[in-house]
Formats: sequence, C-alpha cells, structure tokens
Amino acid sequence: MTQSAKSITSPAALALGGIGVCALIWGTTWYAITFQLGAVDAVVSVVMRFAIAAAVLALVVKATGGRLAMTRPQHLRAMGQGLFSFAISYAFVYASEEKIASAVVAVIFAALAFLNLILFRVASGQKAAPAAWLGASMGVIGVAVLSGGEVMGAGLGAHAVEGVVFAVIAVVASAFGNWFAWKGQQAGAEVLPGTAWAMAYGTAALALYGVVTGVSWSVAWSPAYVVSLLYLSLFGSVIAFGLYFTIARARGYALASYISALTPPIAMLVSVLFEGAKFGVTALIGLALVLAGQLFLIRAPKRSAA
Repeated sequence: MTQSAKSITSPAALALGGIGVCALIWGTTWYAITFQLGAVDAVVSVVMRFAIAAAVLALVVKATGGRLAMTRPQHLRAMGQGLFSFAISYAFVYASEEKIASAVVAVIFAALAFLNLILFRVASGQKAAPAAWLGASMGVIGVAVLSGGEVMGAGLGAHAVEGVVFAVIAVVASAFGNWFAWKGQQAGAEVLPGTAWAMAYGTAALALYGVVTGVSWSVAWSPAYVVSLLYLSLFGSVIAFGLYFTIARARGYALASYISALTPPIAMLVSVLFEGAKFGVTALIGLALVLAGQLFLIRAPKRSAA
C-alpha cells in the first residue's frame, strides 16, 4: 500500500470522512424536519421516524449475518439510550422547532460535545485531553458566532423562551443517551444491533406516552411529509446514527458529537439555497473556528479512566 493510500485509510481520515457524511446528512435534516411540523403531532412523527429506522436497521443486521439477540445488561443500556437519545431528545427537538427557528436549535446542539466531556468525566471518571476541551469549546463559540445573525433575527421573545428550554432539554438528553450508548459498548453490544434495539425502545416509550396523553394519531400523507419522513428515517437515522455510534466507539463521543457543531454551516447553506438566506463575514469567521476546533478534537487522544 502506498503512503498516500495509507493516509486515506488512516483512523483519523476515516473518522473525518464519517463525520463529514453525518454532518452533511444532519445539516439537511433541520430543514427536513420543518416539513414534519403542523398537520401531524410531533410525537407521532418521531414515533414513525424511529419505528421505520429500527425496522430497517434490524433488517440490515439480519441481511449481513449479524445477531439481534443481546444480553439482559445490553438491553437495559439500550433502553436508556433509546429513552434519552430517541424519545426524549427528539420529541423536544420537534417541539422546539415548532416555536423557534431551526438555526437556533442547531446553535444549542453545538454544546453537545462539551456536555459529553462533562458527563463522561462526572459519571464515569473519564479524563479528556486539554485539546479535546479546547476543540469542543471552539465548536460552541464558532457556531454561536456563525449563527449569531440568525439567532438575533429569530425574535426570541417570551413565546420563544419555551422553545429554547425545549432545545436545552433535548441536547442534555442526547448527552445522557450517548452515555448509555457507551455503557452498552462496555457491556459488549454491537453498534447496529444496539442502535436498532435503542430505537425500538425509544419508539415504544414515546408511543406509550402518546397513548397515555391522548395525542392525535392522524397523519396528513402529503408528498412533502412522506418524502421528509423517509429521508429522516433512512438517511437521518439509519445511516447517520450508524456512522455516528461507529465513530464514537472508535474515536470517542466528544469527537463524534462534534458533528452537532458542523451541521449548522450546512443547514445555513441549505437555507441560502432554498430559503434565500444571506450570510456575511461573521459566518466565515464562525466556520473557521468550527473547523479549527474539529482539528483539535481529531488530534486529541481518546479519553482514559481516572
């Protein structure tokens, strides 16, 4: 193998490629979610999204000769992952986007890498290299700068405060979901079976909540709704989460969750192309900070136990 070929297939290069794919997909899902809002209850949309994703992931596991069976400890951790990552987090993401601009939600989610560092340190005694803390912090600052004009123009009045709170709850829930995913990894669960079960448990928990609270299960089967649902299920859930948790296992959850800091630039490009938005020099400065932070996280050593 040539030196150039080795560099392309190096762990850092593969991680960077996976992060790029995830960021591209999730950067467009913020816009896709807007087609899910309105006529259909957000809980129903999330339930259908992850029910489809869980079924497809299970089929992929079986088609590739894998095993869906897991041990009791692995199932318990998948339950926690599903409850936080796919039920609580996404229910609040959809609810938040009903009240505030999607770019504001994206800014809040840029804190995920930083929250992961804190949670893994407190809950599991894992230490992170200074470069990881610096990179995660640069991501938060960079996205805040990049999205500053969007946030300021969002009209965050009293009505929108609830939307901000929902988004904060969502990102905190995602951090706990990542911790449970890591615990599943420690228990020996494989990525795809563990993710499939987590999505299934999250779907069941949210469906139960919907039944208890009496949400309307009627669905407006418009072309836009169906296409966005399939895109969010297959690309935004099956492919993106499969890559995300694979990267997290190989390179750490702080690096993987930094994807949440890279998605806003893509989301804004989508906004420019489809919604006529315009961004200036400030956005370029923010993007530079985000990319610089990404380099710090890629080069940072993996966490170690305290």
